[in-house]
Amino acid sequence: MEDRNRMKLYAVNTEIVKTGDDPVEVILKTLKEQNLRLEDDDILVITSKILAYAEGRIARLGEIKPSTKAKKLAKQFSLQPEFAELILREADEIYGGVEKAILTLKNGILTANAGTDNKNAPVGYVVLWPKDAQQWAKHIREKIKHKTGKRVAILVVDSGLTPLRIGTTGLALAAAGFKPVKDTRVEKDLYGKPLVLTRQAIADDLASAAHLLMGEAAEKTPIVIVRDAPVDFDDGIYGSSDMMMPFKECIFMNSFLADSRD
Repeated sequence: MEDRNRMKLYAVNTEIVKTGDDPVEVILKTLKEQNLRLEDDDILVITSKILAYAEGRIARLGEIKPSTKAKKLAKQFSLQPEFAELILREADEIYGGVEKAILTLKNGILTANAGTDNKNAPVGYVVLWPKDAQQWAKHIREKIKHKTGKRVAILVVDSGLTPLRIGTTGLALAAAGFKPVKDTRVEKDLYGKPLVLTRQAIADDLASAAHLLMGEAAEKTPIVIVRDAPVDFDDGIYGSSDMMMPFKECIFMNSFLADSRD
């Protein structure tokens, strides 16, 4: 573990990534232009949107034919029917919602609109989550090692929501090169009492730190370098399933599903 008081973050501005671009080439070119160098054990935090753009996970709403179910959903939650149709296609489960947002389960993550987002997308388009964020994390880590010789970790992030809290925070979708969750149940608190339930969401903590620099509007900051992070580095490749708590152990989902069964 590194000294947690030394952690540093460096925001990296890029041009807009287009379909077919190689994210690694974009990253390395941008770092060179901004006189930034990667070091061993840096964590490269990357927003999922540039990976989605690179693989063409962008949909033109005018080309989407909404189903009857999508039209009903759109009317219920004040959404475009075409947008509602994409949510239906992308979501694993739909639980409800509020005006302009539907609560969904996607890849084991509770998220709004199944990751479908019209923010920072061209007019008339929406961006979806990458097909496989975990594979992207693995690929980018390996290619950077090949290109630069540096052993860096990768964290793919999006913005997420916390129940009853205003605003978005960072959300980890995948990680490569460090353990995304720290199990502190083997430790004791200040008074010597064992920690019974506590685990620390390291990847989400880092995602939120990077999210603060990335912003949500027109900042053009899809990449953040985290240096001297207090994490356990390894060679693991982790996806959302590795960071997911079982429904029956989750205070939100277990309560939510219990209410729905009553």
